[in-house]
Amino acid sequence: MRFDFFRRSAAEETQATEVSKDRMVSRNADGYVAYTLLLDPQKRVAGYKLAWCAAARPEEAPDAISQFKSLVACVTEHLNPPETPWRLGHSELFFDVNAEVLALGVLQSLPPEYTVLCLELGDLANEELRPVLLFLREQGFSFMLCRAPALPEDPELLGMVTHFDVDAGDPLLVAAVRGKEQPDHMPIQPIATRMASWKDFEACAARRIDMFADAGCGLPPPAASTGSRTLQPESMLIMRLLQMIQRNEDLREIEAALKRDAALTYRLLRHMNSPAVGAGVEIHSLHHAVTMLGYSPLFRWLSLLLATSNPTGSPPFMMKKAILRGRFVELMGETLLPRGESDNLFVVGMFSLIDQLLGIPMQEVLNKVQLPDSVQQAILTRGGVYGPFLSLAEACELNTGDAARLAEALLLSADQVNAAHLSALAWSQDVTPTEAAY
Repeated sequence: MRFDFFRRSAAEETQATEVSKDRMVSRNADGYVAYTLLLDPQKRVAGYKLAWCAAARPEEAPDAISQFKSLVACVTEHLNPPETPWRLGHSELFFDVNAEVLALGVLQSLPPEYTVLCLELGDLANEELRPVLLFLREQGFSFMLCRAPALPEDPELLGMVTHFDVDAGDPLLVAAVRGKEQPDHMPIQPIATRMASWKDFEACAARRIDMFADAGCGLPPPAASTGSRTLQPESMLIMRLLQMIQRNEDLREIEAALKRDAALTYRLLRHMNSPAVGAGVEIHSLHHAVTMLGYSPLFRWLSLLLATSNPTGSPPFMMKKAILRGRFVELMGETLLPRGESDNLFVVGMFSLIDQLLGIPMQEVLNKVQLPDSVQQAILTRGGVYGPFLSLAEACELNTGDAARLAEALLLSADQVNAAHLSALAWSQDVTPTEAAY
């Protein structure tokens, strides 16, 4: 649906469409998509705040308006293409906006019901901008009021606010937000936006507040253990199966080992037949899977199950992060490495977080699963043929500013990296702990 506020003549519309098509790739080549995870109190991913990291040096970077256009164009192309369902399910996307951005009308290509626009009180209260804001709200866009000392008193402004920035979980702000709940208005959702450590997250979780997880805080501390750190029985079985595949043992022996756990067999077959895997045929048995597709896909799928085999000790967002990273690394290397290497790339990306997922040291994991030397080198040192792809994925995740340099070394364009990143983000929605559950 096109906004009435930004309606153009037919000639202008045609010209704009052609220019948009011609510039889509070049715009996306100017920078890299970065995101911050929005976590709910159970450490599940509830949404993503997207930003654009310009590839050029700060003094040469495009202006903020051009960068925002690039971000929206990239998200639209890969997550909300025409005549295709929204690829992130129920996850919300958050964008920082201001009066200049809102007046452009570039938001029309995003799904309103899953888009939250983050703006400050000055823009929300801008009388000239109010018709645009009311129209956007009517279309289904949400508004998050940021860096405000309190909610607005004006009933019309208050009615537009759906989310409110409560800083690091300020109890007074949280109480004020929850005290404004009205019967005829959806509750305003408090969002903590400043996280100095994981202690901040736990404090917010105790008050049922979602929080943007600052990547600078690193990974969360491992869950407390009541005894020595040992693998779950299912994890041990999966590791044994991985070793058997690495040694190319007889398929009948692998099947016999797998059949000792009917639930694991069921989960594996569910994964093989899931939309995310997309094998193209229905897989009925382990023998069928290996006959049709070979040992490498089976190793990859077992690795995927290993990532979700310790649900009590690993937060859900970490499982998604590992799966997403594996797919991201895999997609970046597909066009550059020989056919058949993609499964190794997926394992490199996912296993780079496997110690956090299983709660045991990385070296102990690698001692139990004898991965190829090139895979181990990438995981331990970011070296070898696979290591640079993993380093680039981490740079994009952490928004370190190194993405352009690392991508250039791999002869990857920013557009290729963004396509891989957002495609992996969408793919990971179908491969979740819930999908793996039985």
